[in-house]
Amino acid sequence: MRVLLIKMSSLGDVVHALPAVTDAAAHGVVFDWVVEEAFAAIPQAHPAVQRVLPIAWRRWRKQLAREKSAMAGFARTLREEHYDLILDAQGLIKSAAVNLLGRSSRRAGLNFTSAREPWSAFACNRRVTVPVRDHAVSRLRALFAGALGYEMPETAPDFGLSPTEERSARTCLLLHGTTWASKHWPESMWRALAEDLVAAGWQVSLPWGGDEDRLRAERIATAAEGIEVLPALSLAELGDRIGQAGLVVGVDSGLTHLAGAKGRPTVVVYGSTSAVRTGALGDRVVNLQSELACAPCLNRTCRYRGETLRWRGEVVQPACYAQLSPERVRDEAMRLLERSEAGTT
Repeated sequence: MRVLLIKMSSLGDVVHALPAVTDAAAHGVVFDWVVEEAFAAIPQAHPAVQRVLPIAWRRWRKQLAREKSAMAGFARTLREEHYDLILDAQGLIKSAAVNLLGRSSRRAGLNFTSAREPWSAFACNRRVTVPVRDHAVSRLRALFAGALGYEMPETAPDFGLSPTEERSARTCLLLHGTTWASKHWPESMWRALAEDLVAAGWQVSLPWGGDEDRLRAERIATAAEGIEVLPALSLAELGDRIGQAGLVVGVDSGLTHLAGAKGRPTVVVYGSTSAVRTGALGDRVVNLQSELACAPCLNRTCRYRGETLRWRGEVVQPACYAQLSPERVRDEAMRLLERSEAGTT
C-alpha cells in the first residue's frame, strides 16, 4: 500500500511521526512524505520512506506573490503520483490544502475534536479520533493505526533510525537552542554545566542554528578552555554528530528529540512545556520536569509573578528553572551514564 504522508513541521513533530511509520511498515505500507525542506533529512533516514517531497511553506508565506511559480511546481510534483491513501498527520489548514492537492480518493486525518485546527478535517473522508492528552508519539501511532486499519502496537516506539557506527564516549553536545523564550534554560546555568563537564574530562561542543544561537553558543563557550562552538552544519551533519555523542543535554527542541530517537544518553530540561505530552523518548532518556506550581504553563513567555527565585544569588528567568539547577542536571546525567554502562536502561 502506498501512502502520501503529510507531516511538514516542526522538527520535533517530524521525529515524533517516525514510530508510526515503523508501525505501518510492518503492515506493508510504504510512504512518500511531504515535509518542510529544512527537515527533509529526517524522513530520508527511515527505510519505509521511498520519496521525500520537500515543501518550502515557511519561505513561501513571506512573499506569496513572488513564490507562485515555486508553489505551482510543487503542486505539479505532488500530482505526479496516485496514492492508495493520503494521510494528513498535521491537522492544520495548511496541511489540509496539501491533502486536497494530492491524487487519491481516500483521504484520512484527525477528526474535528482531535485536530489542532478542526477545519482541516473537512479535507478528509476518513477521520480518526485520538486521545488529545496522550503523548504526541502515541497520538500519531493511534492515528496511523486508525487510518490504515490495524491494531495499534503495544510495543515501545521504534524510530527506525540506524545506529551510528562511530561514537565518542567522552563527547557531550549541549543543545541550547529552542523556539519559545520560556523554554530557554538560563545561560549562566549552561556555562556552569559546561564548566563542570570540562573539569570532569568531557569534550563539550555547542551547535547552533542561527545568529542568535551562535552568539549564545559563543558566550557559553567562555565558561572553560576547550569548549567547541561547532561550525554551521546541515541537519544531516548535525544528526551524525548527535548520533556519535557520548552524552546529550538539551532543552525541549527537535534536536533533543532526535538525540533520544537515536538512542543517545540524553537529559532534557522541561519548564514551560510538558514532558508528559511531548517528552523526548528513547531507551536512554531522562526528562527533568520543573515542579513549580505554574509549570508546565504552555506559555511562550514566562508569566510567573510569585516569590523571586534565585540560583547562586542570581534571579532565575524563566522562574521554573530554579528547580533544575546545573548540579541536578549534571548528577542526573552521570546516573544515566552509569545505568547505560551497566545495561540497565
